[in-house]
Amino acid sequence: MTRAQPQLDSSDPANERPSAVAALVVGVGVSCALHVGKLPVAIPRLQAELALNLVQAGFLLSLVQMAGMSLGLAVGLLADRQGPRRVMLWGLCVLAAGSLLGAWAGDVPALLLSRVVEGAGFLMAVLPAPGLLRMHVSNPAALSRALGWWGTYMPMGTALALLLGAPLIGWVGWRGAWVLLAGISLLAATLLWLRVPGGRASGAALPLWPRLARTLRAPGPWLVALGFLVYSGQWLAVVGFLPTIYGEAGFSPATVAVLSALAAAINMGGNIAGGRWLARGARPGLALAIGYSAMALGALVAFGVPGQPVAQYLAVLVFSALGGLIPGTLFGVAVALAPGPDTVSTTVGWMQQFSALGQFLGPPAVAWWVTQVGGWQWTWVMTGACSVLGLGLAVVLQRVWQRLTPVPPA
Repeated sequence: MTRAQPQLDSSDPANERPSAVAALVVGVGVSCALHVGKLPVAIPRLQAELALNLVQAGFLLSLVQMAGMSLGLAVGLLADRQGPRRVMLWGLCVLAAGSLLGAWAGDVPALLLSRVVEGAGFLMAVLPAPGLLRMHVSNPAALSRALGWWGTYMPMGTALALLLGAPLIGWVGWRGAWVLLAGISLLAATLLWLRVPGGRASGAALPLWPRLARTLRAPGPWLVALGFLVYSGQWLAVVGFLPTIYGEAGFSPATVAVLSALAAAINMGGNIAGGRWLARGARPGLALAIGYSAMALGALVAFGVPGQPVAQYLAVLVFSALGGLIPGTLFGVAVALAPGPDTVSTTVGWMQQFSALGQFLGPPAVAWWVTQVGGWQWTWVMTGACSVLGLGLAVVLQRVWQRLTPVPPA
């Protein structure tokens, strides 16, 4: 007589399939990225209402990353100790509060303050996600693919905001858009709470400082962090200012929205390809080298060959699409090169801290450079320097990867 098998309750979050959990986690990331992408299309309205200048606009683009720049490692340690799901829920609530604060901002300093609050919530909501994916996706190849998809959350959210932001702001105003996005963050928190099981925090019973020391003594966390630093700053600077560049060139708002959204969205293909390529045993150093080289050449044509709008825009697409190989690869590498399972979020936090530093410095630096040289034509000099540094890091990271990871079976 065989024992009857227990019936699974599909409404129980503990029974969610790994693919469903991964899809929901990526969706949460996209909802967070909307808060980053909402600003570029709102800059013209903010300039009219709040007398915003170009450098202030650059800081508004990047200030959301201040928390990540200063607190990434701390939030990573917190996520390893308290559990990634719990910290993500806290972050989504803080992100919603920051967006509501910005909706009632009466001047530029108040809006800047709201972006700092949004940045803290954004960091807490997205940083623990790779650790949460690692907790629920056990197959290594499936995890690499899931992390590749996770790398799309920023370009996907940015593209949606660039595409839909202008008509939305035209309909409800930028303040109404800020309120609507706060509601989306609260909805994302509700779905995460209901549908994704929390699991046990891998570092809950372990001392904090030894985990921190293990992370910072290992070479892997440093290499992925620096690799993200030189990628993120130039990507956000170029894509974030595209609406301004094309608007100054005389394109209609609808055309600007479509062109900018496509440039951001195409980055997703590179992210997914990077994760899948890594899952098939590809060398991460090669994927990174292709990405950095494409960004250097794409920026050179996009900004250094004036008077050729079609070629320049195609170069922007190459810049973003193949550049997407970099985050798609680095997320997978970060999880693999973490010193242990109890340091995954800490390693990602260190990477997020340097990524945020790049996004914080990139847009204001490019804006300052443009004002100094009198136009966008020399932007490629700054982005190209970042790509050259990235190529050197790719070589070193490949050597460390070969030393620390087992050779995959034929």
